[in-house]
Amino acid sequence: MDFLSGRSELQAKDFKTKWQAPSNIALVKYWGKKGHQLPSNPSISLTLSHCQTQSELTFSPSEQLAVELFLDGESRPSFAAKIQTFLEKLSSDFPVFKNTKVVVHTHNTFPHGTGIASSASGMAAVALCLADYLYFLKGKDRDDNFMKLASFFARLASGSASRSVFGGMVSWGEFADEAQMSDLFATPFTAHESFNDLCDSVIIVSSEEKVVSSRAGHGRMGDHPYAEARFTEAHKNFKRTIDALRAGDWKTVGHVLENEALQLHALMLTSPESYTLLKPNSLLAIEKIRQWRQATGVEAYFTLDAGPNIHLLYLKKDEKSVKAFIENELRGAYEQVIHDQRGAGPALC
Repeated sequence: MDFLSGRSELQAKDFKTKWQAPSNIALVKYWGKKGHQLPSNPSISLTLSHCQTQSELTFSPSEQLAVELFLDGESRPSFAAKIQTFLEKLSSDFPVFKNTKVVVHTHNTFPHGTGIASSASGMAAVALCLADYLYFLKGKDRDDNFMKLASFFARLASGSASRSVFGGMVSWGEFADEAQMSDLFATPFTAHESFNDLCDSVIIVSSEEKVVSSRAGHGRMGDHPYAEARFTEAHKNFKRTIDALRAGDWKTVGHVLENEALQLHALMLTSPESYTLLKPNSLLAIEKIRQWRQATGVEAYFTLDAGPNIHLLYLKKDEKSVKAFIENELRGAYEQVIHDQRGAGPALC
């Protein structure tokens, strides 16, 4: 990464910036790592619009690296420690962080730690602020490489965060015949225009913190008996998905994304240290969605990230029917619903 030549000469200065970054929902999942925060298989996701993290970072010169973090105005030392560890690793390539104090004020528009990729939006927002700071120190205007640098930083903190730096559909990970894709950072993916108004109703079955973090879940893939079979299947599903996205074939996309969600949770159940993040109401919602789709023909498909909550994806033309189904048929099975849609990506606040 040569985006910032002369970075070893940068000197810490006072600077403040604020970015908001969206969550994303993976259609083809990344689950398992290789090397240093590199994906074991390619993934593709939909960037959301309303599920956002807003983060304001204040930088100032300091004798040593120091980080303070406040979530909704409340000090969170454990979160600050994660950011500090991240910046310590970055400081080997960007020594300026060794002499910088960073104060983070952050806010989520959705429940934290429940499988709606709060780490993705949160670390993407932080990464954008870091890239902004370095560009400021270099006296550079944001250019075509700015988002690529932010995605590179975000990936080092949280793999799925690399995708939250862009809007629309986003791919991440090397894949044959897709020369623009990289393990190092995510890249925007151009899908058929029929998916420009894709909707996602997030059915929050439980807002409790997960019993096993995504980071720990990735780690358990290291000695998983079905790991290699999963990576092979993920490559096949990725190919099917990008072909269908380009062709405007929503039915094929829907079938793959449901299969991907169930594979993800099956991997948790069959892990050497078995666990589940699903709740009884997760399974109830899945069954009702399948029954309703078969009865009505409305092409709404479910997926899940690493948590119990259901993402129900559908085209804009079916929005009224889907909302009525959720209200009438799933009442009592969820705490709240966030009706979201394809988003344009992050923004400077």
